[in-house]
Parts: sequence; C-alpha cells; structure tokens
Amino acid sequence: MSLVTLLPFIVLIGAMFLMTRSAKKKQQQAAHMRNEMQPGSGVRTIGGMYATVKEVNDDTVLVDAGPGVELLFAKNAIGAVLTDDEYNRIVHGIEHDLKSDTEVVPDDASSLTEADEPADEAAAASGDKSVDLGKKDAAEEPSDDAEVAEAKTDEEPKKTDGDSDAK
Repeated sequence: MSLVTLLPFIVLIGAMFLMTRSAKKKQQQAAHMRNEMQPGSGVRTIGGMYATVKEVNDDTVLVDAGPGVELLFAKNAIGAVLTDDEYNRIVHGIEHDLKSDTEVVPDDASSLTEADEPADEAAAASGDKSVDLGKKDAAEEPSDDAEVAEAKTDEEPKKTDGDSDAK
C-alpha cells in the first residue's frame, strides 16, 4: 500500500484519539468536582434540582432539598457544585453586591445632560415650540367618505328576521 491510501486512516485514528482524550479530561474534571464536595455546599443535580449537601459517602450524597426533605443521590447525579454566592442568588434570590462603593447608574438620561435648568425652561429659552401630533382636526370634521357611507345605508332597504330573499 502506498502512503496516499494510508493517509486518510492515519488522520481518522488521530481525530479519534483527540476526541477520546478530551472526553476523558472532562470526565476527570467532573469526578474531581464531585470528590471535592463537602457538607454545606450548594449543588445542582443533573435533573436540575438545587440542594445543600448534608453528607458525602463513597458513592452517594445525602442532600437537603428543603425543610424536612432529605434525598439520597448517586454521586454521578450531581451536575455541578456551586459557589455560595451563586447558590444564594439562584435559590434564595440574594444578590451579593460586589460593587457597593460604585456610583449607581440612573434609569433615565436626564442626569447625563450638562444643563442645570429643567427641560421646559430649556425648550422655552431655545425658542422651540412643542408639536402636538394628535389627530384632533380629523375627529372634528367628518370626512366626505363617511357622509357617502351614511347616505348609502339610508337608501338600502332594511331586512328583518322574517323577510328573506333566499329561494
């Protein structure tokens, strides 16, 4: 066999080696994370349940899922060990404020303008006139189309429930 025919097989074997190597590395990281669990740690199971670790055994983990609710899971069922801040943010809705000394950003842009005078005074000083975009004129005067439609409905005979032109 020539080198040209062996080259695709060599590339395929190399790709398979790299894929299995990265998968093994991820498995080792997950096993290390599970072995580092300690009582009091917040965890998320692979099913998406959040709980606090009460007891860690060789193959199992006892977790506290709520008041009076203790569950026994296989260690492999723990999807992630969470930091205290992350667990409190997700479960209890408590935000840890890391930037308490920084200035609060306002919700509107009014504080970003350099003018100290209010917006109404600034508009009057510049001579700008406020524009009303409402359709008051259209509502006051009925259009010719509306008058034609009213006249047309008056000319047509009105039907009652008893009268029917159907054959």
